[in-house]
Amino acid sequence: MADIVSSEHLALLRNEVRVFLGDQLAAGAYTPSVDSWLCGWDESFTAALAKQGWLGMTVPVRYGGHGRTFHERFVVTEELLAAGAPVAAHWIADRQIVPSLLKYGTEEQKSEFLPRIARGECFFGIGMSEPDSGSDLASVRTRAVRVDGGWSITGTKVWTSGAHRAHAFIVLARTEPVDPAHRHAGLSQFIVDLHAPRVDVRPIISMNGGHHFNEVVLDEVFIPDAMVFGEIGRGWTQVTSELSFERSGPERFLSTFPLLAHAVENAAAEPELGRLIARVAGLHQMSTAVADALERGENPDVQAAVVKVLGTTVEGDIADFADRQTGDDAGTDAEWAHLVVTAVDQRPGFTLRGGTNEVLRGVIARGLGMR
Repeated sequence: MADIVSSEHLALLRNEVRVFLGDQLAAGAYTPSVDSWLCGWDESFTAALAKQGWLGMTVPVRYGGHGRTFHERFVVTEELLAAGAPVAAHWIADRQIVPSLLKYGTEEQKSEFLPRIARGECFFGIGMSEPDSGSDLASVRTRAVRVDGGWSITGTKVWTSGAHRAHAFIVLARTEPVDPAHRHAGLSQFIVDLHAPRVDVRPIISMNGGHHFNEVVLDEVFIPDAMVFGEIGRGWTQVTSELSFERSGPERFLSTFPLLAHAVENAAAEPELGRLIARVAGLHQMSTAVADALERGENPDVQAAVVKVLGTTVEGDIADFADRQTGDDAGTDAEWAHLVVTAVDQRPGFTLRGGTNEVLRGVIARGLGMR
């Protein structure tokens, strides 16, 4: 575990990122956007971050990373999101795949993927959700069957962000028949090459014409034993650990932050704006506490669920606030109008992705010992 860093060091790092982002904006390298971690795919920007040493920050140096803390990574990601920077290309790989590889990956897998992720050269997706399954991951129907030298996987994954551009994704599949009394048993994970034979990536186009979601159909795709991820039969334990990284980060309350920042600078002061700022400030503290737990090697699944529920709710409220402030006349500020329209379009998905808030409230209740 990396050493704990001082608040002064984190403040300097935060300022360094802000200067970098200011230079990028001045150079026209990007335009701030809503939901930039999901929709803002820009491999050139990812390469620029990698050059700064801001990818693979928590990856040990021996695997091509920088051996820095979760706190340092949190500062960098928070600033990127607040600025609406286009970070979608590397986001899943850096947020979720890195810590999962470090915890469950083989030496071969770590050596193959971690250096490339840190260099901004390897992008991942997530193969969890399936048609008609909603947030009930235990109901997955994708199956992996033992064959000579590996496994044959057949099934369909959906809402796979960036699959049409990513190199690989980690698939949750059933390796044992369903036991109604133990639905979470018999699940396993596999690293699947998205360009492998018999992998069909089909676009899911959003109502606004955007394309970041995909359906991925696997038709007896061969996966060598070397790409089994973790232990066979331990998929559920691994997935729930992975979801802590997916649900707790600052992207769960900063997706619409560029709107809030604009409102602070341009809108008249009013109580609702103050309440939104206070809620974001509280979520910053809560998400920082999750980073603290991750630094200690803990699995903060309940805390992560709380951040996700409260965070995605405030994201939507910011979108609604901005929409009401704009009304029917956006004036001459085309950039603001575009941000508002995008936020309103994306709003329905905030509380769905990463597990619906309804399901996560159940996770929280069980975690707190409620019946």
